[in-house]
Amino acid sequence: MSRYKLVIAAIVLALAQIGFLGWMIAGRAAILRDGKEVLLKVEPVDPRDLLRGDYVRLGYDISRIEVEKIANLAQGELATAGPVVVRLKKDADGYWRATSAWLGAAAATPAGADEVDMVGHVTDGWSLPPGSTIGVDYGIERFYVPEGEGLAIEEEMRKRNSGAEPELRSFGIKVAVARDGSGQIKALMDGETMLFEEPLY
Repeated sequence: MSRYKLVIAAIVLALAQIGFLGWMIAGRAAILRDGKEVLLKVEPVDPRDLLRGDYVRLGYDISRIEVEKIANLAQGELATAGPVVVRLKKDADGYWRATSAWLGAAAATPAGADEVDMVGHVTDGWSLPPGSTIGVDYGIERFYVPEGEGLAIEEEMRKRNSGAEPELRSFGIKVAVARDGSGQIKALMDGETMLFEEPLY
């Protein structure tokens, strides 16, 4: 009898684990399929992960938010670690940029038809005098690429960001943003050319 209960418990546990993994995969796929697509300008940081292979570590224009754009932060107030909502709007060059932000999990006003709210995380708290910025992590700071290609892409990004090739457009990342503000990387872009696209599953 106890062996039968043990087998049932093992089956229930296995089904729960499979269900949880399926839920995570389906949630990511839903964002990629149904999320609002935005293009973010990027700069590289570091190209290698020993466990998973080559990747391009990315920093965005929206990774640093000016204090003046944070609507609910009083002058001189300490910004604590936690969620931050960053409102993005498409610029004339096609990239989406931050127009305002709110500390906490919700914006004070709904986003317009040509805007999107993206949720990030402030990892540190600072006393923020005028002119300073806060760092925001969105969970989209790494993009894995085929083996041996990360370093070449990173070097090309650095070259373009330095202004060495002003005639070439910057690299960008297409991001799908869900209604709850979470984002998933859809593709790595070189100007108008898609270099790598994330599969749904």
